[in-house]
Amino acid sequence: MKYIFIVQAEGRGHMTQAISLFQILKENGHEIAHVIVGKSQRRELPKFFLDQIDSPISQLESPNFITDKNARSVNVFKTITANLRRYRTFIKSVNRIDEIVKKEKPDVIINFYDFLSGLYFMLKKPKVRHVALAHQFLLSHSTFEFPKGRFYDKTSLLAGNRLAAFGAEKILGLSFRPMADEPDKKLFVVPPLLREKAKSVRPASGDHFLVYMVNHGYSADVEDFHSRHPQIPIHCFWDKKDEPNELKVDDTLTFHRLDDEKFIQMMASCKGYLTTAGFESVCEAMYMGKPILMVPVEGHYEQACNALDAKKAGAGESSEIFDLEVLLDYLPNHKEAGDKFRDWCETSTQRFLEMLT
Repeated sequence: MKYIFIVQAEGRGHMTQAISLFQILKENGHEIAHVIVGKSQRRELPKFFLDQIDSPISQLESPNFITDKNARSVNVFKTITANLRRYRTFIKSVNRIDEIVKKEKPDVIINFYDFLSGLYFMLKKPKVRHVALAHQFLLSHSTFEFPKGRFYDKTSLLAGNRLAAFGAEKILGLSFRPMADEPDKKLFVVPPLLREKAKSVRPASGDHFLVYMVNHGYSADVEDFHSRHPQIPIHCFWDKKDEPNELKVDDTLTFHRLDDEKFIQMMASCKGYLTTAGFESVCEAMYMGKPILMVPVEGHYEQACNALDAKKAGAGESSEIFDLEVLLDYLPNHKEAGDKFRDWCETSTQRFLEMLT
């Protein structure tokens, strides 16, 4: 079968999921004719993605989150208004998708939570199968537990899910644990898409903390902890595009641009992992048995949901403050998710081939 991927480029998770599914499909004789990636003005497409996707790649302007002036929290109002002002730009992107689809004639378009895909199916109504894939879609499951309150945020997120999945014949919700499918909602629960690189590395207990931040404004919190604990080695990964590949502050604090090989190796050897409550890297750390502190990005309701869901699955602790001190205190109490989680992840190839082919 022939596929086209449409991938959101905010953060690292959707891209690593696309790489993993790319490998599964190709190894089983299928073709990925084209990969379309949503473009962000704040971020560059990381080298690890370009190196591992050997199909044609097109970057198109796509809706993105707008952060505050300190690059920490998501400003919901500015996100909505800024993206509405760029409506004509997104129409050009939709038209370009239409050109690619007409040229390649895929059997299926797989959307890794980029809103351009929903807009494309809404406006062009192509006669091609649409499968939507993301952890966010699990929020439609009847048993999903939401953070208390924040009705407006919940309503906005579910509306975004509907747009991203517009016209989808199947909606695949990535999950930390097995849950029942709900076919009446077109919702099918699938395991995390971890790449072999993350699953095959041998974990060890080192002396450093690993930090991943979606928004570089959290670097001030890391530097504050470092000033109090200068003896503890810290490696931070960010995608601040105006910084060098490696910014060495001193002997125990280093900031790295996104480098997937280095990130996986440092995760495998870290003593604990602090992250802004995404899905994919939390799954990788769970697979390796690492203690995790998840801190949802301020104003990012989806990450608040992720943190609650991951904590229930045994990933680690959640917090509202981006402080390694909380992770340091949590370490003696950590109980890893164990073989049950790893066994669930090992079903991914069979499950995705069943869903997609």
